[in-house]
Amino acid sequence: MALLQADTIPLSLYIHMPWCVRKCPYCDFNSHAAGNIEEEAYIDALLQDFDGELELPGVRNRGITSIFIGGGTPSLFSADAIKRLLSGIAQRAVCGAAEVTLEANPGSADSSKFAGYREAGVNRLSIGIQSFDDAKLAVLGRIHNRETAMQAIEKARIAGFDNLNLDLMYGLPEQSEDEAMLDLQQAISFQPEHLSWYQLTLEPNTPFHHSPPAGLADNDQLADLSARGIEQLQQAGYSQYEVSAYAQPGKACRHNLNYWQFGDYLGIGAGAHAKITLKDGTIVRRHKQRHPQRYLASVTAADALSSSRVLTEDDLRLEFMMSALRLNAGFRQQDYELRTGLAFSSIEETLGEQVKKGLLERSGDSWRASESGRLHLDSLLLDFS
Repeated sequence: MALLQADTIPLSLYIHMPWCVRKCPYCDFNSHAAGNIEEEAYIDALLQDFDGELELPGVRNRGITSIFIGGGTPSLFSADAIKRLLSGIAQRAVCGAAEVTLEANPGSADSSKFAGYREAGVNRLSIGIQSFDDAKLAVLGRIHNRETAMQAIEKARIAGFDNLNLDLMYGLPEQSEDEAMLDLQQAISFQPEHLSWYQLTLEPNTPFHHSPPAGLADNDQLADLSARGIEQLQQAGYSQYEVSAYAQPGKACRHNLNYWQFGDYLGIGAGAHAKITLKDGTIVRRHKQRHPQRYLASVTAADALSSSRVLTEDDLRLEFMMSALRLNAGFRQQDYELRTGLAFSSIEETLGEQVKKGLLERSGDSWRASESGRLHLDSLLLDFS
């Protein structure tokens, strides 16, 4: 492996807020029903956790290009808490031009804080709409309704957010194709700069996986729905740049792009993950203590890390391809070499075989998944494992 230059690889920061009002039956994220959130103690823990991350070899002097506050439901936290968090991070690291995203619930109590979040330094808001159909929202276990969803979008604009993402799902229980398209058209009518439009999946260890709801679409119906939705989005001026991400020109999510382009990211908070290129060129994945109380206790003891492992050459080859082939643009030869430290020859033969099968497309020194390859991405990736 070549020695990677860590300071040439973009660095992001993910911050996990693990609490929700209640857990949705489809959700497999590390989230917990909120009781009495120890807001001040958790912000203290996050900043202490961040101090520890900055001590990793070669990290402290790298500027942060994006910050993503996810959950859970980060908008359960007050604007003052988010301001203290972001101010503390800015005092410790260079992040003046960073894209700062906060995930928000559309509930009225959350949306009342939007102006405060904007003042605190959040410049991109991601609202978890999921559907504008009250009956579908009830099945999904969401705590908002159509009216509060629309009010939240309006409040985000009034608060000054000009970089807005809406999360929307399709393939919902008992949802017709026309109903899904109506949901999508409603979202588009608000002209958000970004739309995350993705299929409901039954993730392991969720109530929906153990007891699937009735009326789910089959694979053929989902494929037809996806094609129709992509056409509708394109007509409205949105470009698909990743499997479930659509953006107006220049509005792709910088934080998520860094994930898919195999950049680096620090992770702080209960259950947060990280991928970091260290000063000696090794690439490590790190995982923090998952349960909020255990995390809070372990940070105090300067031991928030649950696991850490150095990625092997096999890991790097597969993980790079898993990320890069989600992007419509795919990747270039130099991307692979600069982000993994591996010689391009380690995948060149396999790439050629996949091109012959019609699963990949090549243009000069760039490769991307074909339409067929995107439909069979799991099978395609097996050849790189």
